[in-house]
Amino acid sequence: MMLGLHYNHTMEPPASFFLMGIPGLQFSHFWLAISLSAMYTMALLGNIFIVTVIWMDSTLQEPMYWFLCVLAAVDIVMAFSAVPKMVGIFCTGDSSISFNACFTQMYFVHTATAVETGLLLAMAFDRYIAICKPLHYKRILTPQVMLGMSMVIIIRAIIFMTPLSWMVSHLPFCDSNVILHSYCEHIAVAKLACDNPMPSSLYSLIGSSIIVSADVAFIAASYNLILRAVFSLSLKKAQLEALSTCGSHMGVMALYYLPGMASIYMAWLGKDIVPLHTQVLLADLYLVIPPTLNPIIYGLRTKQIRE
Repeated sequence: MMLGLHYNHTMEPPASFFLMGIPGLQFSHFWLAISLSAMYTMALLGNIFIVTVIWMDSTLQEPMYWFLCVLAAVDIVMAFSAVPKMVGIFCTGDSSISFNACFTQMYFVHTATAVETGLLLAMAFDRYIAICKPLHYKRILTPQVMLGMSMVIIIRAIIFMTPLSWMVSHLPFCDSNVILHSYCEHIAVAKLACDNPMPSSLYSLIGSSIIVSADVAFIAASYNLILRAVFSLSLKKAQLEALSTCGSHMGVMALYYLPGMASIYMAWLGKDIVPLHTQVLLADLYLVIPPTLNPIIYGLRTKQIRE
């Protein structure tokens, strides 16, 4: 085929891989372990708190809180899939991970990130309806619509991620089994193959770019309409409250999209342009910073949850 996509099914895959951590920053691994452990603990406690409060409080059954609850659950999955292993590598040097565990981790990490971008779009749509069409809010965002939106977001992520995982897992690995990363990031794993990894890398780059570009375009359109509606309000207090809410949401989106896309493109460009330790460190922080800050920005700044 033109891109050289051919898989050798007779070659035995390695029993395990070895994760190097952050190449070139081994001297900082202990302090990174402490930082990651602290952020991971905050992420778990914060997101579990959000899910518990929304689940148990009957007054928090509006669409915004439903999406916030799902976002918190996804953040737990994303952090839990990779951070404990990363901390183990940095603390004890336990870098071994089995072949199946590596691809399971890869699948859950990347599926969770794909689900999260869809949830951010859904939350932007929710704010658009709440601010621009408040009288029709409950009629438009019914429980059936919210469930349908959530299922579409999850199915979209699965449809994107399943072929990518299959392509990488069926590459023949015949040389090194040392992954120059802290978790089983798909490009880092694909680079170990003795066959051409370009198809899977290209699929990832194009697929991620399409999903993120489409979501960001719709989010930007939603907030454009929201800001127009906000500045048409006569009450200054109402304007400030709406702007505060939108500002928090846009801050979360910037924390999610900017490091995420930077990580993908830096991995694609290679270590000749961006140092490898910078690529890996950014990818690591991308998995732990949004789950840590989301409960603070979305949850603790929401009056109903605080009360």
